[in-house]
Amino acid sequence: MIEVNLRDNEPLERALRRFKKKWERAGVLRDVRRNSFFVKPSVEKRESRKKAVRRMARFERIKRLYG
Repeated sequence: MIEVNLRDNEPLERALRRFKKKWERAGVLRDVRRNSFFVKPSVEKRESRKKAVRRMARFERIKRLYG
């Protein structure tokens, strides 16, 4: 749980800004979106394999380009 304590004479807007930064760094929105619907394990594996293939292809292109 993310918690921000209001400091002495601190404006609410500044505390809200600190809260938003902590919230983004914690990845709360990312987790909510990821868990918003169920993904079958087979689909998850397939997607991760596709990402790995794309990542390796990109790495090879970069390797050929810069030696």
